[in-house]
Amino acid sequence: MPSPAPVPTKDLLLPSPAAGAPDTAAAASLSRDAWRELRARPLVWACLTVIALIVAMAVLPAPFIALLTNDNGRCELVNSKVGPTPGHPFGFDLQGCDYLAQVVRGSRPSLVAGLAVTAGALVLSILLGLFAGFYGGWLDSLLSRVTDVFFGLPFILGATVILVAFPDHGLGAMTLVLVALGWTTMTRVMRSQVIAVKDSDYVRASLMCGARPARLMFRHILPNAITPVVVVAMLNIGNVISGEATLDFLGVGLQYPQVSWGLQLNAAQSYFLDHPHLLAFPALLLSATVLSFILLGDAVRDAYDPKLR
Repeated sequence: MPSPAPVPTKDLLLPSPAAGAPDTAAAASLSRDAWRELRARPLVWACLTVIALIVAMAVLPAPFIALLTNDNGRCELVNSKVGPTPGHPFGFDLQGCDYLAQVVRGSRPSLVAGLAVTAGALVLSILLGLFAGFYGGWLDSLLSRVTDVFFGLPFILGATVILVAFPDHGLGAMTLVLVALGWTTMTRVMRSQVIAVKDSDYVRASLMCGARPARLMFRHILPNAITPVVVVAMLNIGNVISGEATLDFLGVGLQYPQVSWGLQLNAAQSYFLDHPHLLAFPALLLSATVLSFILLGDAVRDAYDPKLR
């Protein structure tokens, strides 16, 4: 009687390298479905249009100024606080400068701060959350306690205390301070995602095949854990822009003669009743920018969350 064929134990013990293919395909399918849903929303296109205009204003202010107003670059006190007139749709500021030109120039610090702070906090959060969630142990405990300490420090109050201690700061120093205070939420989200993903079958399969920790973290775990963190970062841009404007308004952020929406709101607060245009125009652009980033982040979050479909 012939003996039975031997069982291929190697195939039972070692999963094939393609074990992660279904997860990758599912992630790609989720991205396609999310993009298809986002494209069908008029609100998303409206937010993108506003953001694109603000970015263009910040990067190339001169064409917008030349197109929208008759600004000759001179400030004359005789025009101080004059309201909108033909050729000057936003009127003039306290120094008699064309206000539309000043508002356009004021978009750059707010936008740079929002994008730079969010990018810096995102990179820091990804690294901290990735290592803490993957290795766990004392590293995870230490990061959790440090995060708790920063959570107990209010964002605006903490930034105000630090910036007051260094009065000669500029946009770069303020960006570093906001990064140092704005990484906690994204780090928590990244850590929880890494903890959930590292126990997946395709990660275990790669580990059994001899993959190194660096390959596991950056090749298998990070691509499947980063989406929720990026969504939180998109929501955070609007919060940072409003936070930067608040610090400028309180007098602890950028200082004159620099130009920003927060400084313009600070200068206009004493003249609102008699000259409302000084407060209305920078407040309108600031609100539109912050609202566009927040609504876009909400739409992306809803599109990538299967439970909200």
